[in-house]
Amino acid sequence: MQDLTPLIGRQWLTSQEDSSTFNGCMKIPAIKNNTCQRCNAKVYARLPNKKLYCRECIGIGRIVEGDEIVRYQVDHDFEKINGGGLTWKGKLTPLQQQISDDLVKNYLAKNNSLVHAVTGAGKTEMLFDLIAKCMSLGKRACIATPRIDVVNELYPRFCEAFKKIQIGKYHGREFKEASFDQLTICTTHQLLKFYQAFDLLIIDEVDSFPYAGDKQLHFAAKQAVKTIGVRVYLTATPTDDLLKEVKEGKLKVLKLNRRFHGGLLPVPKEKLFLRPFLHKGKIHSKLLKEIKTVIEKGHPLLLFVPRVEQIPVYLEALKNEKDLQNIKVAGVHAGDKQRLEKVQDFRKQKIQLLVTTTILERGVTFKYVWVIIVAADDDIYTSASLVQIAGRVGRAKDDKTGLVLYCYHKYTKNLQSAIRQIRKMNR
Repeated sequence: MQDLTPLIGRQWLTSQEDSSTFNGCMKIPAIKNNTCQRCNAKVYARLPNKKLYCRECIGIGRIVEGDEIVRYQVDHDFEKINGGGLTWKGKLTPLQQQISDDLVKNYLAKNNSLVHAVTGAGKTEMLFDLIAKCMSLGKRACIATPRIDVVNELYPRFCEAFKKIQIGKYHGREFKEASFDQLTICTTHQLLKFYQAFDLLIIDEVDSFPYAGDKQLHFAAKQAVKTIGVRVYLTATPTDDLLKEVKEGKLKVLKLNRRFHGGLLPVPKEKLFLRPFLHKGKIHSKLLKEIKTVIEKGHPLLLFVPRVEQIPVYLEALKNEKDLQNIKVAGVHAGDKQRLEKVQDFRKQKIQLLVTTTILERGVTFKYVWVIIVAADDDIYTSASLVQIAGRVGRAKDDKTGLVLYCYHKYTKNLQSAIRQIRKMNR
């Protein structure tokens, strides 16, 4: 008989042609009343055979009219571990400890929480006591985040902090068989594979693409938690829907306006450009001067550009500059097959200058990094993303400040809003 333990709390597809039987599982039509039962999207597209299929969640397997969703729902708690398996020996600041304590209280009282904390506040460490409490009760938890890079950053940190707990990591770039993990760390898209699985769901970087504004992912997040489960949202820039839930009393808000080392957020400098940033393969002299200054001072530089297609053009121009011949320059974007390796090489300072898109705007930590944003007035940069990019700088105890430079042609509302938010959080 097949052992279904690894599938507890999961949901998966079975087609009409699949004759497999799963004892103790529940089956429902995958499409009902022209609505996808996995992501809640309205289904309108049809295959050549005229059958409906869902386009919204097709990335994790196509749902076709006539298919069924199988769910395995059983009560199965874990062994209660004294101290919740927490092996981390670090210490929180008094402000961090207050947030940590309140998160535990809210969890025990079955209250959902919103942690509104500045970038670099140490949100990960503030979760440790909460996770430990959940683990000590024999319950199951998940930390979900929109970005693969953040999953890869969080996973080793939690493995180090909870050496006694089975932790699973899931995202679209790595294949891993389903497992009944007590703690799951995954992308928000992976939540579409779970149904009422978790006693505690934490969503990090909740204002980030692709989670922000995606109704299907919001639906998946609520479906993945047990009916008596608890949700925690983490962000430096809360979205309107979360602030609405706070006003309605559905979320308890916990605020922290200081970074873990007590330092302030670096206030960005601004530079107006009248001519193009790049012209005939040459970088504008003012921009080039700023880049060279960062390199000369020995800081790794993240150079943000709005579009993927601009990366190779900037790389070519940078490599042609005599004063930059001796440094390692690279570019990275969401579709880059070497993305993870390049990010790691930049972290180890094997790469000194990394040209990137908004994929590195949040959730990643680099020591001593400085930042320049090219075309900060481009529509691709929301006020939230401008704040997040600024938050990459000054994250080390021995390097609390640094350069954040917004380069622009037009001083936009998003630029004004980002500066205003940073100054407000620093007060």
